[in-house]
Amino acid sequence: MLLVIDVGNTNIVLGVYEGTELVDHWRISTDRLRTTDEYGVLIRELFYLNEVNAESIDSIIISSVVPPVMPTLERMCQRYFGLSPLIIGPGVKTGMDIKYDNPREVGADRIVNAVAAYDKYGGPVIIVDFGTATTFCAVDGKGVYLGGSICPGIGISTEALVQRTAKLPRIEVRRTDGVICRNTVESMQAGVFYGFVGQVEGIVTRMRKELGQTAKVVATGGYAVIIAPETAAIDVVEPMLTLEGLRIIYERNS
Repeated sequence: MLLVIDVGNTNIVLGVYEGTELVDHWRISTDRLRTTDEYGVLIRELFYLNEVNAESIDSIIISSVVPPVMPTLERMCQRYFGLSPLIIGPGVKTGMDIKYDNPREVGADRIVNAVAAYDKYGGPVIIVDFGTATTFCAVDGKGVYLGGSICPGIGISTEALVQRTAKLPRIEVRRTDGVICRNTVESMQAGVFYGFVGQVEGIVTRMRKELGQTAKVVATGGYAVIIAPETAAIDVVEPMLTLEGLRIIYERNS
């Protein structure tokens, strides 16, 4: 079985594949201070509680946008699974031509998402990832990664609003019935929610115009299920897009 690990700024998402089937998946917090043993014990315990046989793991692939965590995770893979992981980076076959000024600058998660979206839906395709940052990526009809846009994410935008103002409270990000609200909490919720809906619609419209044709829009990330129902700009939500991309890339390198 294949263990796939996606290391984000806020969370680490893990999944176990048997062939092309996702057997199980988990989400844990990204902690730069966590040790090799702490990660190893936590992951093995998740396997045990969900009746996944850790001894059946025969390969591991990792994508990461948090370089300081990588040495710890590499040692964890070697100590607790006896395996050296394949790490997304230069030299790894993705099957995708990257038309970026400096391809090394592109976040591993963005490439992995693009590979998965193009593999499933073809091109042109636009990928919106609602992570710590909200990213928009474009892939053309020939499977070439063209680049995209990076925006502050919903979580950090909301947190900045609270931290930089004296009286505004922390809020739950949720849909409101309208934007003319009569209390502070709902006013903030409306501003955050519909502000990001408008951001998605605006950037997707401009991307489609630059692509010169209609493109399918695939959303992923934690807030995708909240934003997607409110806008026609998003065609489909794929919560496990990154894990699927890791599986595809591993197969292309095995």
